[in-house]
Amino acid sequence: MWDYSLAMENGPDHHRKPSILNPAFPEKLLFDGEVVSVDLKPHWWHFAQPGGATLLTVALWLLSLARVSGDLGTVLHWVTGIGALYSTMWLAVRWLQWRSTHFVVTSDRLIYRSGVFAKQGIAIPLERVNNINFQQTIFEKLIRAGDLLIESGGEDGQQRFSDVRKPDEVQRLIHAQIEENGHRVGGGRPVNDVATQLEKLEGLRDRGSISQDEFDREKRRLLG
Repeated sequence: MWDYSLAMENGPDHHRKPSILNPAFPEKLLFDGEVVSVDLKPHWWHFAQPGGATLLTVALWLLSLARVSGDLGTVLHWVTGIGALYSTMWLAVRWLQWRSTHFVVTSDRLIYRSGVFAKQGIAIPLERVNNINFQQTIFEKLIRAGDLLIESGGEDGQQRFSDVRKPDEVQRLIHAQIEENGHRVGGGRPVNDVATQLEKLEGLRDRGSISQDEFDREKRRLLG
């Protein structure tokens, strides 16, 4: 289960400013003429477990240094110190995962991509999206998060994205983008649209933007 937050502060039309710490989705992975409508990043709840563990273990380590001495103190220093180090490394890994994760809505596709070193992801043409729902618990309403469920044609069926910030706004944005995409292609999915998508994917593969495995997976998705 994956969690996401809007990569904007004031709604779907306000894009975040890319930085080294918070990079934008790579433009080389887009088709010619494809425009990014929104780029979503993991919600701050993504850091809850490692962040909480780091705060707790560091506090225990400092407390043991200040209050406990002798042989027992030495043992506690080592135990809490190792725990603090492990939690800090966990938090760092989680941040690297957050930094390299993107859920993107473009003028043509929904794209999910993640991975620090080995990249993985999926891309769903907007024409194949059949249904979009969101779910929220009371707690999730308080932190403005929720689950987004996207049903599409093809082998993947339904995708679930957890802890999405403002899921109702994301749902509306995707619906609007699907409607706009439908008007642009004439209200339907032309037969030659598949060939066009395949041609664009071949271009991405030839440029090295996607791997052969990613190309084969997206080709199977397009062909149904």
